Amino acid sequence: MGKKGKKEKKGHGAEKTAAKMEKKVSKRSRKEEEELEALIAHFQTLDAKKTQTVETPCSPPSPRLNASLSAHPEKDELILFGGEYFNGQKTFLYNEFYTYNIRKDTWTKVEIPNPPPRRCAHQAVVVPQCGGQLWIFGGEFASPNGEQFYHYKDLWVLHLATKTWEQVRSPGGPSGRSGHRMVAWKRQLILFGGFHESTRDYIYYNDVYAFNLDTFTWSKLSPSGTGPTPRSGCQMSVTPQGSIVIYGGYSKQRVKKDVDKGTQHSDMFLLKFEEGREGRWVWTRINPSGAKPTPRSGFSVAMALNHQALLFGGVCDEEEEESLEGDFLNDLHFYDATKNRWFAGQLKGPKSEKRKRRRGTKAEPEGANNQECGGASAQAPLEVVKEVVAEDGTVVTIKQVLTAPGPAGQPQSDEDDSPEEAGGPVVEPCPRSNAMLAVKHGCLYLYGGMFEAGDRQVTLSDLYSLDLHKMDEWTALVEADPETQEWLEETDSEEDSGAGEGAEGGEEDEDSSEEDEEPQHPLVMPGEQFTDYLPRTEQYWVRLAQDDAGPDAKEKRVLKVAQAMAKAFFDDSA
Repeated sequence: MGKKGKKEKKGHGAEKTAAKMEKKVSKRSRKEEEELEALIAHFQTLDAKKTQTVETPCSPPSPRLNASLSAHPEKDELILFGGEYFNGQKTFLYNEFYTYNIRKDTWTKVEIPNPPPRRCAHQAVVVPQCGGQLWIFGGEFASPNGEQFYHYKDLWVLHLATKTWEQVRSPGGPSGRSGHRMVAWKRQLILFGGFHESTRDYIYYNDVYAFNLDTFTWSKLSPSGTGPTPRSGCQMSVTPQGSIVIYGGYSKQRVKKDVDKGTQHSDMFLLKFEEGREGRWVWTRINPSGAKPTPRSGFSVAMALNHQALLFGGVCDEEEEESLEGDFLNDLHFYDATKNRWFAGQLKGPKSEKRKRRRGTKAEPEGANNQECGGASAQAPLEVVKEVVAEDGTVVTIKQVLTAPGPAGQPQSDEDDSPEEAGGPVVEPCPRSNAMLAVKHGCLYLYGGMFEAGDRQVTLSDLYSLDLHKMDEWTALVEADPETQEWLEETDSEEDSGAGEGAEGGEEDEDSSEEDEEPQHPLVMPGEQFTDYLPRTEQYWVRLAQDDAGPDAKEKRVLKVAQAMAKAFFDDSA
């Protein structure tokens, strides 16, 4: 008995130690969240200075990924909101709002008072009522060094007719997350999955929530049957029969200390509402026929003609224990829910171009100036990718190389003369992940995204269109600007640390806080730790935070903002 009691005591001791560690980690995570909340509050203070709606014709938006692109329900416009950009040193987050006029081929930046805080990986859904509404839920904010994350659980609506933002506060909604998916279903918004990540831990979700657009209330659904495992970044679409389809997605799990294993899901589920049994939802696993997409993550989704779901691109990751390599894609797939079948999106392309492009890539540079990322033959050898790095990242070289892998599932395109096996259109988006898609008047629009070339991440700002009726060829509407293909190595950080807080804010902060340029901030001394830097400069940052927050701000809040600003500047200067 004595030994048993000793073992039990030892077991309880281990439980207590684990509980203490968990509490400690939770406390650290909460502290990180508070720091980011203070930084977010600082940027909201800057946004609050804008009291009037201002619409300014502008050039195309800067490069970004994980933004949202939506079709206006009444006008010939596309709506771009939010997103992120990483230049090798700093992470930029946006809450900018742009419209693209399809008929005029023009961009307009719309500055609206009291917008949602800067974010990426959120979800945006357009509904037609009241002249059109854009609903946004969740997403994430990152510290300048990209190592800390804050996940939103807020719900916003943009009234498109009046161009006014409104935050809708309703209890019982989903927890903070990003990478989730949301669709409009009847008079509700249905939300599924996503993930939450801190510097030390992460969790993926497979829960389902419904937001009622009439009562403005959240409810958590509890479908029967076996549904998808927790995941983010999946396809979520509504079928003509009124069910909801979930396909694919990504999740990861810890296999041992500091080693995670990712899973690219390729399973498919149907979430169906049972009529006659109010509030009753049922999960069913389905196995479609046809040409299924290869497993991937980071793909983009839109609703195409005849309620077909359209899937574009993504990345197929090949993971080893300590490394990760990705094969980026630019293929198209359609899912027909009526037939429960996948179809590969084969483009017809101009016949006069097909034979030329099968002969090789030598003639292609002639058309490189009017191509976004390619026109290179889909069957070109993969080793050309190495030239991207060798050429110092010049844009033309990147364009030619990155189209080389071509759409997955079309390796036979250089063998026959049949139109079905043509090498592809002259102009096409380069392989990428995390691009933005929208469909308007039967035309698919694709904006931005990213790909990797060696250790470099290239974020795109191009815009393409594809007529889904004709399915002939892509059209480049906005070509990538060579100046936006910026990549700063870590060793260059001292020269570029002046970006400071603007790393989270993007273009808007440059206009609104010129007087706060970094050279005026107290410099970080060589070898100085933050624990020494903060006491030395705290009064400066408190004064700066007080100016932003105004005379009525509470002292504790001002101090939090000041410390967050100091930490952001210190990290950027390191």
